Amino acid sequence: MDIIMMNRVCKMFRQGLRGFREYQIIETAHRKHPIFSFWDKKKEGRITFDTMDFVAESGHFPPRAIQITQKQPAWRAEHEIQSLCNLLQVLDSYRNYSEPLQLLLAKVMRFERFGRRRVIVKKGQRGNSFYFIYLGTVAVTEDEDGSSAFLDPHPTLLQKGSCFGEMGSLSSTVRRATVVCMEETEFLVVDREDFLANKLDQEVKKDAQLRFEFFRKMDLFHSWSDETLWKLVVLGKVEKFSYGQLISKDFIESSSIMFVCEGICEVLRLIDLESSPFYHKWIWEHLQLIDDGPPNIHLKDLSPVERFKEFQIRSYPVQDFSFLKLFHLQKAQEQEGSSFSRKIKTSGNTLPKTFGSKIKSRCSHLIKCPMIQTKYGDLPKEAAVGAYMKIHTVEQGEILGLHQILLPESQHDTRPLILVSLGAEVIRIRKEKFCELLDSNTIEKLSKFSIKYPSDEDLCQRFLKENNWNIFRKDLVRLLVEPRWRPAFTPIQPKKKGTYNPRIVMLDLYSLDKKTKRRHPIFMAPQKYLPPLRIVQTIIAPRYKIQELLPQYKNAGVLM
Repeated sequence: MDIIMMNRVCKMFRQGLRGFREYQIIETAHRKHPIFSFWDKKKEGRITFDTMDFVAESGHFPPRAIQITQKQPAWRAEHEIQSLCNLLQVLDSYRNYSEPLQLLLAKVMRFERFGRRRVIVKKGQRGNSFYFIYLGTVAVTEDEDGSSAFLDPHPTLLQKGSCFGEMGSLSSTVRRATVVCMEETEFLVVDREDFLANKLDQEVKKDAQLRFEFFRKMDLFHSWSDETLWKLVVLGKVEKFSYGQLISKDFIESSSIMFVCEGICEVLRLIDLESSPFYHKWIWEHLQLIDDGPPNIHLKDLSPVERFKEFQIRSYPVQDFSFLKLFHLQKAQEQEGSSFSRKIKTSGNTLPKTFGSKIKSRCSHLIKCPMIQTKYGDLPKEAAVGAYMKIHTVEQGEILGLHQILLPESQHDTRPLILVSLGAEVIRIRKEKFCELLDSNTIEKLSKFSIKYPSDEDLCQRFLKENNWNIFRKDLVRLLVEPRWRPAFTPIQPKKKGTYNPRIVMLDLYSLDKKTKRRHPIFMAPQKYLPPLRIVQTIIAPRYKIQELLPQYKNAGVLM
């Protein structure tokens, strides 16, 4: 009986708190010394800063910022608006607006927090607000109550930094979709009344006019009427990306077309060096040099014994001993059998080399390391790496995503291509909507538009050539500069743990057979339908010293 009564009481208690169960109580953070100050020489006064003003737990909107958004727009001070604007720079959609419009939005927006399954925008209703997502996730659905988002295994999701409802609030049109919260979500809301009262619509129209002028200057749209071009302007939106920021992981499979309206972008390709025959040959050519002596260059005089050995080798008659060498190698392989290690042998003492230039006899060297089998032969497991290569630079006024739009699928280049910003502004437009606006003149221009990107084999050869040149340049600078360089006196300081270590993106072929544990992490890049690949920028390979190679050239003295 007591258990039944307890269940009834708990049920009544849950029903009474039904309206509050979706909300989470957020406690403010506490610090030992939240306020600090320092003397400003220019202003000749003391500046005090309270670190608790804009502090929140686990990514939530700060309590101090919530207090600012609860004020009426006319009551907010300039420093409060500027502080709120600085805080909202973490939102990509907010950062895409111009600076004057960012300040105006910070002046009128208010804060809202909704729980899971709360419908924010309902299909068929008129829009009076638009929303910035500060924390959480929402889903976009076609039904009115948003229940299909919780049944669909792959719903359309919007996360932190996105915004929605802008065009509906500007024109007060009927909503075309429903937006529902998938979890507890925090929003910054801009109402239509405040939007018009503070003349934000004029700033939005200015941005739209700039997009219209950008499209009008392009040769592709010379045949379009103003009405059609304005439809294109409405479909697109300017997105700003900082230097080095990723725009698209694979713009080949992207459903959007990108117009670079300002700045520069780079197209990168992740190449798997293991799949290149040139790389396979290059690795084994350089591993042959491990423990080898210098070429036929002697910086010091040889001893009498070594000179007598050289005289004996040169006194051999000129004959072809290649068949004896092959016979010797076959016997050695039969005795050893199959193994996962590979032996790298240099010229031995038993078989003198008679053709070509005579060199000193050298001892053999053995490398034991884990191997993997490729279609071009065995390769050290540590040498199975990849690299990012720049294959194209996209400048202002160029378009991405149109070079294969009219080609049949059988002729498409399906290799994933990465787009990285170098401080660019991009306009995205969905391909489906763009194709609906095409006319015959535009289609004819697109048929002549084509971009051919280099193959992976060409990129691999270019990477290895650049790698050789960079290593030679560093060696030469070290040879010429270090003997004359006198470092300035600097006091000994404790070493700081840095976040970046150059060894992370470096492959050292000298350490393939060493069993020491790696003291630095490895950068792994994901691949489509393939396991992650280690990324390197430099490969340190065995090589001869510059002091040994320079005397072979005629103008070595000039180079020195």
